[in-house]
Formats: sequence, C-alpha cells, structure tokens
Amino acid sequence: MNKYDPQKIEQKWQKRWEEDKIFEVNVDKTKKKYYILEMYPYPSGKLHMGHLRNYTIGDCYARYKRMNGFNVLYPMGYDSFGMPAENAAIDKGINPEEWTNSNISFMKNQQKRIGLSYDWNREIYSHDSKYYKFDQYFFIKMFEKGLAYRQESYVNWCNKCSTVLANEQAQGGKCWRCNTEVEQRFLPQWFLKIRNYADELLKGLELVDWPEKVKIMQKNWIGRSEGTIIKFPILDEERSIDIFTTRPDTLYGVTFMVFAPEHPWIHEWVKGTEHEKEYKAFYNEVMKQNKFERTDIDVEKKGLFIGKYCVHPITKEKIPIYVSNFVIYEYGAGAIMAVPAHDQRDFEFAKEYNIPIKVVIEPHEYELNAGKMSRAFESEGILVNSDEFNNMENFSAIKAITEKLEELGVGYATINYKLRDWGISRQRYWGCPIPIIYCEKCGTVPVPIKDLPVLLPKDVKFTKSGNPLETSENFINTNCPKCGESAKRETDTMDTFIDSSWYFFAFCDPPNHNLEIPYRKDIVNYWGNVDLYVGGIEHAILHLIYARFFTKMSRDLGLHNFDEPFQRLLTQGMINKEHPYCSKCDRFAMKTEMNDETCKFCGTKYILRSVKMSKSYGNTVDPGEIINKYGADSARFFVLFGASPESGFEWSDEGVEFAYKFIKNFYRLLIEPPRHFRKKHTIIDKLVEYNLNKTIKHVTECLDDLAIRDAINYIIQFIPPLTKYKEEGAIKEIFEECREKLTLLFNPIVPHLTEEIWEVIGKEKYLSLNSWPTFNQTLLTFDNEFKWNLFKKTIDDINSIRVATKTNDIKKITVIIADEWKFDFYSNLISLIEETKNQGEIMKKIMKNDSLKAHSKFINQTTAKILKNIGKYPKQIIGVIDELNLFIEIIPIIKKRFKCEVEVLVEKESNLKKAYQSLPGRPALVIV
Repeated sequence: MNKYDPQKIEQKWQKRWEEDKIFEVNVDKTKKKYYILEMYPYPSGKLHMGHLRNYTIGDCYARYKRMNGFNVLYPMGYDSFGMPAENAAIDKGINPEEWTNSNISFMKNQQKRIGLSYDWNREIYSHDSKYYKFDQYFFIKMFEKGLAYRQESYVNWCNKCSTVLANEQAQGGKCWRCNTEVEQRFLPQWFLKIRNYADELLKGLELVDWPEKVKIMQKNWIGRSEGTIIKFPILDEERSIDIFTTRPDTLYGVTFMVFAPEHPWIHEWVKGTEHEKEYKAFYNEVMKQNKFERTDIDVEKKGLFIGKYCVHPITKEKIPIYVSNFVIYEYGAGAIMAVPAHDQRDFEFAKEYNIPIKVVIEPHEYELNAGKMSRAFESEGILVNSDEFNNMENFSAIKAITEKLEELGVGYATINYKLRDWGISRQRYWGCPIPIIYCEKCGTVPVPIKDLPVLLPKDVKFTKSGNPLETSENFINTNCPKCGESAKRETDTMDTFIDSSWYFFAFCDPPNHNLEIPYRKDIVNYWGNVDLYVGGIEHAILHLIYARFFTKMSRDLGLHNFDEPFQRLLTQGMINKEHPYCSKCDRFAMKTEMNDETCKFCGTKYILRSVKMSKSYGNTVDPGEIINKYGADSARFFVLFGASPESGFEWSDEGVEFAYKFIKNFYRLLIEPPRHFRKKHTIIDKLVEYNLNKTIKHVTECLDDLAIRDAINYIIQFIPPLTKYKEEGAIKEIFEECREKLTLLFNPIVPHLTEEIWEVIGKEKYLSLNSWPTFNQTLLTFDNEFKWNLFKKTIDDINSIRVATKTNDIKKITVIIADEWKFDFYSNLISLIEETKNQGEIMKKIMKNDSLKAHSKFINQTTAKILKNIGKYPKQIIGVIDELNLFIEIIPIIKKRFKCEVEVLVEKESNLKKAYQSLPGRPALVIV
C-alpha cells in the first residue's frame, strides 16, 4: 500500500507542473476565456492565513473553470512599492529594492507550496521599471488631456520628519514614526480628475455582479446629489463663495455661514486682525482631529466668529462668517450656509453661540416660535418669511427658488458629488517618480513618452527626515525637454494606488515588450475584463474606485473597449480565532498578555472569544507550520470547507486535524482496490450510480455559484456509501467510474492528492488538464432517489434501534411493508396537503373513500402526526410492490452488514404488534 506522504507528494507535483509549464496560457480565440484574479499582495515577506484563504479560493475556481474547457488566465504579481521598504531603509539601512526582492522571493516560494496554478510567466512587480514606466505613461496622457493638474492643498505635515503623512499615519494628530504633533500645511500637490467620471462610476455599478454592500459603500463615497449652487458675495470684496445645497427652500432662513478652519480665505481674512491669535489656536486644535470624525453627529461642535461677513443673494442681509470643526475643506466649497431653524446641527451651533434663528418652514397644523424651539423643525411644511414664496409647500419651492436665483444670476441647478479629485503626490522615495520637469522658461513640462521611464536614482540618502529623492542632485537637476535649458525634476512620487489601478491589464500583456504603449489592445480585449476578482472588503472604496476610474480613462485613450475592470467581485470573510477577552473592559488581551489569566487593568478573569487574527493580539497561525505538519492539501481543504467564501471563518486546530484524516482516508479508499469484485449486478449498483451522478450534479452547481463549502460537503457525503460499496463487493466498472469521477471532482480543492491518485490508478495525462465530469440525467429519477433515501434511512434506523435497545448481537431483523390501503391513504393525503393544512377538511375528503372508512382512527392519528412534522415524511412515494421488491433485493446487503437473518413481510402477513406502525416509505422494523 502506498503511504500518504503529503510533503513528498506535493513537492513532486509542484515540480512537475512548473517544469512542464502546464498553467501557462496564450490568447486562443477558439476557446472561451475566463480571467480570475486575486488582489495582488504587498510583499511583506510572509503569508498569513488570510492570504492562504484568498489564494485558495481563487485557485479552486481557476482549476474548476480550466477543467470546464475555459482558457483560464490566472496570474500573480506583487504590489511592491510602499512605505515598509522605505522604513526598512531608514531604520535598518537596508536598500529598499533588495529588501523588496528578498520578500518577493520568500513569499513566492510560500505561494508555490500551496499548489497555486498561476501562470508565473506573467509575473509583474510594480517596482520594476518596465512596469512603472507605464504608470508614468498614464500620468502624461492624463496631463495632456487635462485630467492631471497641480494645486495647493492641505496635507498632514511632520516637522521633525520633514515629510507629508497620509491620514492613516497621523491618527490622533501625532506622527506614527516619531510621535511629534502633526500640523496642516498648504503645499502644492498633483491631482487626477476622478470627479470627471463620477456619474459614470455611479452608473457602472449597475453593470457588475458585486456584493450589494460594496455597491452601497461606493455609491455613498461618490455621493451624488441633485441641488443648487448659490452664490454668496463676500462683503467688501469682488468674489463670492459658491455654496451647494439640496435645500434652496430654506435659503431665507440662513443666519450664518460656516467655513472649514483650513479654508485658505480664512487665513487671509484674519491676518493682522484681533481674531488672528484666537483663530490660530482654534485651527491647531481642530487640525489634530480626524477629518472624518469631525463630521460625526456626536462630535462636539466648536466654532469661532472671525469678524467677516457675506451677503444674502436675495435679501442682501449681512451674514456673519464662522469657522467650525464640523466643516471640512475637501467637501464642496469648504463652507456651508447654516439654517438653524431647520437643521439640527446648525440649531445646536446657533444655540451655543447665540446666533439668531429664523423660521422659514412651518407645519400645516401650527406656528413655530423661534425663541421657544428646543430642536430644529426638519419635516415638510409650508414656507413663511420667504417673500413671494410664502405659503408654498417647501419641496415645491425648491424649483421655484432655484429659478429665481438663475433669473438673478446668483445661482443655478446642478448635480454635485461628494467624491474629491484624487491627490497622488507622496513625498517619499519608494514609489513611481512623477514624470514632470519644472523649467523657468517653459513652466511645467511632461517628460516625453520616448524618454520613459524616469528611473528612481540609487544615490539617495535615507535619513529620518525629508524626502530621499531631494538628496540626489543627479536626479533633481536635468534639462528641459522643450528648450534644453537647465531645469528641475518633480521629486514627489505617485500614490501606490496608481500601481494597483491598472495591473490587471498588465497581466494580460506583461510589459516585457518594447512598445511605447502599456499593452496591446487586441490582447486586452480578449482577456478583459476580469471575470472573477477575489479580495477583502477593506478595498471596497479606494482601490476599487481608482481601478474603475483607470479603466474608463484608459478606454477613453483608446487602449481597450470595455467599461468596468471586474465583472464579478468576491469579498472573502476574515479568519477569526478564539482569544482571551475581558468582558468588563471590553478588550482583547494583547500579545504580551496572552499567558495571563486575568486582565491587567481590572483583574477580571479572561474568557475566550472569537476575534480576527492579528499580529498585535498574537493569535495568528503560520500557514507554513500547518503545511509542514499536515500538507498544503489539508490546509486548502480546511480553509475552503470551514465556511462559505464570503463568510467569516473560525480557525480551529481540530478542524485541520479532521481535514488531514479525511484526506488520508480518501487517498486510501481510492488507491487500494476492493478485495473482490462482483460480476452479478444488484439494486445497490444502480443506487451507487445514482449517488455518483447526483454528487457530480450538486458539486458542479455549487462550484458554479462559488459555494465551495457546499461542494465539498457533497463529496464528503458520497464517501461512506462508496466505502461500503467497496467493502461489500463492487462491480469493477462502476467502482472505477466512481474512483475516476470522484478524483476529478476533488481536484480543485486538493490538487496534489488527486494528481497522485490519478497517476497511481494508471492515468497518464495530467489530471489538472482533464475535463470536468458530466452527470447522466437519466439516472437522476425520482424512483432512484426514493429508493436510495429509503435504503439509507432503513440502515440508519436499524443502527439507531440497536443503540437505543443496547442490542449488540442482532439475530433477526424483520422489515414490515405497509398494507396497500395505507399507500392509497398516503397518496390522497399528500395531494390534499397541497390544498389545505386543516385536518378536519382533509379527513372529510379522505373519508369519502369507502375502502378507507374502516381505518378512520389510524388515519386521523397519522394525519395529525404528519401535519405536525411534514418535513419528516416523503412528499412522494413509490407503489407497494416496488417498495416490497426493493427490500427483497437489499436483503443480502442488510444480512451482510448486520450479520443476521432478515425477513421482509407485508403488514397483513405479520402478527407482530409493531406492524400496524408501518407507513409507505417508513416500514416497521423489529429487531431481536
């Protein structure tokens, strides 16, 4: 017997797959394509269980589609630009490229150990100059089309590190690296006009098969709203502030204006005034708050009058201007018109700062007194204090007031989006250089396409402050491509989200070519778009919106013909594990506290509670250790069977152990031939064939729906009957068919094991390149289904009776088939239950059958019992003769299985008291 040795088997097949390049693909227009992609990872150097689950889901489906005749594109690459490599250079003196390449090599070896069927020939790294050359290409094309522009904007700035920080690096208002307080600086930044595509980004969500939750998140982020732009002139100035509002019906109730503290006009207005000192203190306080938290309804609203006014565009009243923490510069105009009588946030602010409240909408039933209001009136009503619009329904007045503003030239109807243009400037080294040159004579000049890529220089210094690119004189100093005079390069690099916004195109036609375009249109049109994209829901907003924007932008450049990058999106659930938890403090123990029994803060005894695997908690599991101990196939089986792909997944050591034991038994079941084969066919052969074809049908349907866990469950369910069939004597052709088709079915889940079985049973072609098994529909009849279920239930019932009665040594089993009149009754009952569940009505109709009247007591009791538990009884039955013949045919099997005498009787032939309990599909059983 061949012993199951997972490490030996897995290394053997991984080596063969790689040597024979069986997963490499090319354009083949005679085949239907299928493009599967997992979100490519940052090469941190070590896989975690989330990676294992993500990749195994994708690989399972890639293998399944490949076996179904599709030309499957399934590539892998690395999102290899980013801060960790630069931090390694700063903190440890390691070259970021060497650090990155080393991590990629380690990670790639781990991925290969999982048995992933990637086309490694298409591998890409975003730090490869052949790749980021086309980051720069796209930037230049957008610059030429007016989609890329430079503008001053507020950024998080750390004085000690002399660098800009992302919002995520400035949590709590302090630098994540040195803990220095972060300030806001107004610096020139590069932006991409993603807002130009806002409406198309919104409409495109209707074209894709994505989770509704992700669609809602994107819709909210894009934030489309129909409303009105209202121009409020600034008192004593020539300029106006354009305010977007969805409620122009409240215009006459505006009593103050609120600007974001970081709005550049505020700095101008307070400079040299009595308000400057107080404003600066307020500004510094607000800038420590998270921008998104500032707008939260529960956050305290703080503000300050700055001594400036604007003018109401219709009434010409002076309106005081305040600054407050609840307004953000990036949203709209960075200012709002405040209507305290009809907006709760404005109401609270007005009460706090003694600002007048003016009612302009009243309910139909009563009048409002502004002085006595305890909260804003935000319901529908009629307009008051609104000149010629008085007595109009407020929502009808929206259009009328907008038309008045248009007539006066101080407003117009418009559509607004919450979505902001994408700021891509990063003051870091390890990213793609922005291909711009600044010339005193020619201004801002893009690097010519023919001169790309602009390479990252090697002669940089990594210190704990400033941008390393600024330390390279050779990089900074250049010549203007227009006039040839001395010029300076842009030293900002691009947001690394740029790299992940088009990498799915690069896999179709990897940038190893010498073309001046990123990829060839005909090739990308063949493979694109991605049919199945697998990744975490944490990327629902930024990455997925940016990738969709790039797809539409590059389509408009004529590079391909489709509108959306990812047709179907699967967001896999998190992997959780039990971990010590303090119920009193509502906190999980950190890694350093894992060996404690009680909470270090309150002394409460820890309880175990499930939480997402995390390095900070120390509850992670190393995939490498699992593979070393149990093999990759066991790890794959466990993560695929533990939960449906979209659901959270609970880790358990016992689960991995179960997977290993199941696989080992599966291997032994299929490679060891039966002790003997039968030549004479019996009913059990037909039932096993039925079971096999039912399993193929269910597994196929489940995998089509990505219900991988359910597919595995159907395979597991087929193992016990096949095992018994093998033990009790099988027809050779049927057993071999079961073995072959079951091996094929299990291949996407455990590819190494099934390849090994395939070879051991004498097959030559790679199993991974074989066709998916088909099922025989003619065997999937109700008759076969009923007989199989009845046979299985009878065996289960005999075992249950034996356990309940503690009968170890069975001498005789009597199977008693119900009398023919019960079959008549049951057929009538099934039909009547479809019409009504009322027992009285059912009994009236059944008793119209004279032959059943004599059994009214039994029928009444049985009907009541069945109505209480309809699901436990068969909805269809076979005839009494067919049921009798079935049991006569399976007598030898029952005899062999229980090693006892078996007799089959019809109820009227038996004088046993229990015989009366028999029903169609539920024979009475007597065991002695």
